[in-house]
Amino acid sequence: MAGTTVHAPAPQSVARSPRGPLLRWYVSYGSFAVPQAAAPIAFSLIALPLTGDAASGAAMMLAMTIAQVVGAVPITRLGARFSPIPFLRALIGLRTLALVGIAVLAAVHAPFPLVVVGAALAGLVNGAAYGMLRAALNHLVPASRLPRSLGVAATLNEVTFVSAPVIAAALGSISPQAAAWAMAILGMGPMLLLPRIPTATATGPAQRGSRLKLTPMIVLWLVCGGASAASIAAIEIGAVSMAVSFGMPAAWGVLFPVAICVTSILGGIWVSVRNRVPRRRTVLGWLAVTALGVAAVGFGSSVTATVIGALLVGAVLAPLATYYSLVLDRLVAPEHRAEVFAQLRTANALGIITSSALLSLATLQVTFAVVIGVMAAVLVVTGLVFTSAWVNARRRRLAREAAEQRAQEALAPARQ
Repeated sequence: MAGTTVHAPAPQSVARSPRGPLLRWYVSYGSFAVPQAAAPIAFSLIALPLTGDAASGAAMMLAMTIAQVVGAVPITRLGARFSPIPFLRALIGLRTLALVGIAVLAAVHAPFPLVVVGAALAGLVNGAAYGMLRAALNHLVPASRLPRSLGVAATLNEVTFVSAPVIAAALGSISPQAAAWAMAILGMGPMLLLPRIPTATATGPAQRGSRLKLTPMIVLWLVCGGASAASIAAIEIGAVSMAVSFGMPAAWGVLFPVAICVTSILGGIWVSVRNRVPRRRTVLGWLAVTALGVAAVGFGSSVTATVIGALLVGAVLAPLATYYSLVLDRLVAPEHRAEVFAQLRTANALGIITSSALLSLATLQVTFAVVIGVMAAVLVVTGLVFTSAWVNARRRRLAREAAEQRAQEALAPARQ
């Protein structure tokens, strides 16, 4: 990127025999997302007997998400003085205890505000834990294999988001507490499965004293990540309302999130097989496809158009998420990777909160109009940044070629 400092991954930070530890990291990454994926269903089932209204589960989700935003950066900075893997295990342990607390509180029919507090405690460590988990991948694979590894991770993440709600719903039909216990047990996977990584050590005093500087390029990709998350959230959260608006039973709302998940899994597989950093124009194309897909969902006049829009958005979900992770990885120093990935998780959470708030306070049409506007703005700004970088690179190349031509012309008389 023009005008930015790109930090290449240090070769010595990569483990020599990564296959076994890498497989354990993949499983840890997939299980890490279980609580967040299962929470919308599980929290609704937990809230129903406590409040008489399944919609109260949204309050638990909101508490979890806001707490994640609040805790991401401070907890990440606190963890910089400790060895990352043990600290990450401790964070997962705290989240597990909070989820167990929710199950116990629900079993004893505790006051609902206490259950909401439990959801907030469970979400408090999510952002920091994700940042450290993602940063650990740099110690397991070289930079050349990061696109493939992130593609596999994105595929596993989507599989989790497809299967976890089904598991929560199946267990919740037996007992709401069973769904909460499943979240706790499956979500503790990273605590048990994360490999020991000798090269992942605490940062030195000098590095801890530095702070991540949010350059314009970093902010751009964080905003892009938030905009993509808002697009997905608008479709998934508004799915039931869209189904009803088409005269379909509310249960058919699952059709639109499933469409996203199917193509996002395929997109993750494509990224992992291709194993390349995409060109800038390709990234612009993906952003344009997201905007087009959201427009088709928001203003489509038929179920077919809406499903096609969801398929388009899902198809580029994993490639864009992989690119955001790759470009942020290159824009920061190694000691700031966990923090910038926690910031990316925070940006995604803010995008989800934005869509949730719009759907709660306004109509579907207004929500999708705002999301489309945000995606269009992101597309324009990214296009301008890429164009500026291309123009500057072309100017430097032409200047270098002109200088070489002048040097050759100056040497020509001497040779004669």
